Parts: sequence; C-alpha cells; structure tokens
Amino acid sequence: MPYHFEDFALDGDRRELRRGGSLVAVEPQVFDLLQYLIRNRDHVVSKDDIVEAVWQGRIVSDATLASRVNAARNALGDSGEEQRLIRTILRRGLRFVGAVREEDGAPGAAPAGQPAPCPELPDRPSIAVLPFANMSGDPEQDYFADGMVEDIITGLSRIRWLFVIARNSSFTYKGRAVDVKQVGRELGVRYVLEGSVRKVGSRVRITGQLIDAEDGGHLWAERYDRDLTDVFALQDEITLSVVAAIEPNLRRAEIERVRRKRPDSLDAYDLLLRALPDVYTFMPQGAAKGLPLLDRALAIEPSYALAHGFAAWTHQTLFIRGGMSAEHREKSLRHAHAAIEHGSGDAMALALAGFTIGLVEHDRRLADEAFSQALSLSASCAFVYAFGCVPVAYGGDAQRAIDWCEQAMRLSPLDAMSCVPQGIVGFANFLAGRHEQAVAAGRRAVEMTPGFSILHGWLAAPLARLGRIEEAKAAGARLMALDPHFSVGRWSAAVGLAPAIRDDVTDALRQAGLPA
Repeated sequence: MPYHFEDFALDGDRRELRRGGSLVAVEPQVFDLLQYLIRNRDHVVSKDDIVEAVWQGRIVSDATLASRVNAARNALGDSGEEQRLIRTILRRGLRFVGAVREEDGAPGAAPAGQPAPCPELPDRPSIAVLPFANMSGDPEQDYFADGMVEDIITGLSRIRWLFVIARNSSFTYKGRAVDVKQVGRELGVRYVLEGSVRKVGSRVRITGQLIDAEDGGHLWAERYDRDLTDVFALQDEITLSVVAAIEPNLRRAEIERVRRKRPDSLDAYDLLLRALPDVYTFMPQGAAKGLPLLDRALAIEPSYALAHGFAAWTHQTLFIRGGMSAEHREKSLRHAHAAIEHGSGDAMALALAGFTIGLVEHDRRLADEAFSQALSLSASCAFVYAFGCVPVAYGGDAQRAIDWCEQAMRLSPLDAMSCVPQGIVGFANFLAGRHEQAVAAGRRAVEMTPGFSILHGWLAAPLARLGRIEEAKAAGARLMALDPHFSVGRWSAAVGLAPAIRDDVTDALRQAGLPA
C-alpha cells in the first residue's frame, strides 16, 4: 500500500521511498521501521513493539535501535531535535505524526506491465559495490560490513577511468536476495562487486567476488582472514587489498571486451585499451604497434591524460630500447608533461608521467612530485609503485626502491607489471651488495616476462659480481638478442644512473660481456 506525506511516497510493495519522484536510499531495517510507524500512526509504539515487528523479537541493543530511528528521521529530512514527523513520547515510545494519505498507486510509477526504464551503460567501465552480507548472526556487526563497503566505494571512486555507483544507490539492495544481472540493468553498470563478512571470536573473514553483470561470469574472487584487533586498521588494510586487486582485473576484462568490438565502433577509451597488450610487452616492437592507436585516441580526445601517459611510455620504450632517437625522447617528454597538465586527478597518468620524466629527463624531483600526487589520489594504486620504483632505483635509493617494489607486488601480485618491481628488487639488492638475493629476484622477473630485455641485464650484474661469469654472460647474451643496439654507456646515460652507483653498475655489466 503506498503512503504519501509532504512530498514523500512510501511504497511497501516496491519497498521504495521516494521524494519528489527520486528514489531515497533506505536500509531494509530502516524501511521496515518507517513502514511500521506509518501503519501505526494512530498509536504510540513501544520499543518492544518495534523490536518484535522489525527484528522479529531478536535481541537488539538500545544503540542499534537509536541508530535506526535516527536513520529513519534522516531519510525523511527530520531530526531528533525537530521531531517533525517521528516524535519520541517520553517513557512510552515513538509515534509518526505526519499527515498521511493512502492511495492505490504511487505517483509517477510505471504503468502495470511496463518496468521503469534502465539507465544506459556509461562510456567507461562501471561498477556497483553491493552491501556485504553480515554472516556473523550479530546485527551489531552491520557497522563493520557497511563501513568496509563504503571505504571500497571511496577507493574505487578515485580511479578516474572507472564509473562507480554511489553508496546510496548500492545500499538499496541491502538485505535483499538479488540477481546480479538485474542489478547491472537497474543501475546501468557492467560489473558488480559483492561479498560477505563473518566474525568469529577475535577472527574475521572477508570474502569478495567481482562479477560481469552482463553474463554473470566471475572475474575475480578472494578471501581475507585476519585477527580482529584494531577494527579501523583492519578495514583500511582489506580495503586497500580489495581495491588494488580489482583494478587490474577490471582492466583485463575491459581489454577482452574491446577485442570483441568492431574496429569502426571504437572511441578514445577503446583505442587505448586496444593499445595496451602491445605496450605491455615493454619492447619497441610492441610500442610501435600500440602507438598509432594511442595517437588515434588523442586525435579524438586531445586532453586525454591517460592516453598521454601511455604515449609517453611507448616513446620512452622506443627511445631507450629502440635506437636512442632524439625524436622519441622529445615526444616522450612532451606527452609526459601533457599527462601532468591534464591528469591532476588521474593516478595512473601521473605515474606514467613521473616514470618518463624521472627516466628520460632525469628530473627526479618532478618525478617524485608526480608520484606523491598520484598516491594522494589513490594509495592503493599498485601501478604508481610499479612504475615509481625504477627511477627511484636508478637514482640510487635502494631501500626505498625495494619498499616500493614490495608494496606494488603486495597490492597486485598477479599484475602484468609485476616483472618490473620483481626485477628492481634484484637491481636494488645488487646496489646494496646482497648479490644472492639479487640473483633470486632477477630470475623470478625473467621467468615472468622473458622478452623484456633489461631484466636480463638486472640479472647479469649480480651474477658477474658473484664470479658466475658464464651465467652472467648467458644473461647478457639474452639481453643482446632482444636489444641488439644495447651498449652499457649509452644505456646508463639515457636512464641517468646516479653518479654514486654508475661505476658499480656499468662495471658489472661489462664484466658480464655486454658492450661498453
């Protein structure tokens, strides 16, 4: 039965509260409380009446009840001070005092048999984070589950290329058994994240899964088991992990989606995605294939910061591993500065710009500023640490480079970029004189991406220092097979190795048989 009061309409059948025709997000318990108060508006209802009606007699603390009453008032634009619609009757209970009329149909409702129109999908990847199910059997744990979801939504909202449904819309599904495909249609999103929270004693288990709302396919799933010591620190840790894990999985899903589209239907974002598999080879042959797609994206959208960032990276690759052409150096820096100019709110664009400026322009102060700004936007962006560790290491700061590498791999252990931080762990351990650790990390990096030439150089240097000259020369030979133009002197000058480490690095590479 729909009820109308002031400019509100509450529809018990649809379980909707609307104001001026717009849907107001209301949690299920709050909706049930509102509906109960309105139905019994001729009476004062006691706390016991409310608990029996809304919580079916379960034990509920005074704090929980008070929070739900406050939420009901807030949903109606009321407050505990005004008590304009929901009034507290001292020592007796609550009463709804607004003027109400009952009607057969809600105003503005779609005619029978005609569902409300669904929003169109936005022109970028889109996601809704549904309320996590509280599996603890303790209503008091709702705050933890809800806080977790709110933090994840906030973290995802910092990813500029991602369209994220606001919390108020996502939480209309709380407590409801939902079909993910239907959620995707109703909210106009391509992906849905759902999960659960279970607390047992001093332990808590968080599960999450990312689903393609179009076909219901699972793209990612993870489980986190933690000690429940500091609740807020735990929320921060898991939020960071979930957001970092989702980002590369979404990007991979988007790349696969664009591969299925007709080439004549590609927009700037789709063109960028098509370029990425070739760009991610880290080598000039791939960069040369990806660059025309990035150029087309920028022709459509000249201020596209992320496309400028990837164009900076591709020209950097063509410069350092493709012949040291001055033209590629100039273009890499032009795109890097454009990424900073247009990408003040895009962490990935800033990371790519900082990487290029630090590596090619050797302006590590400006590079650090770009990385710092990127991390202030998205502390969970593994991309920033994965790109930032390279100029940091080449600047001679071995410990900071290792810290950034470990952070990148912890945030996104299955990322396509993982070979870079793994390799830099090896290079930085070489700088610190820990050659056995350097070799172990270097081998892991090579196994991940054997076609990335400089990884073999980062492995050859510590092998040479350990006196394993034949192994070092074999690694050097693999580098030369991938990059026949490589020479130690030209490479060290191009990437701007810090004076404090230059001689040690170049001597070891020459010892491995690489040309001077």
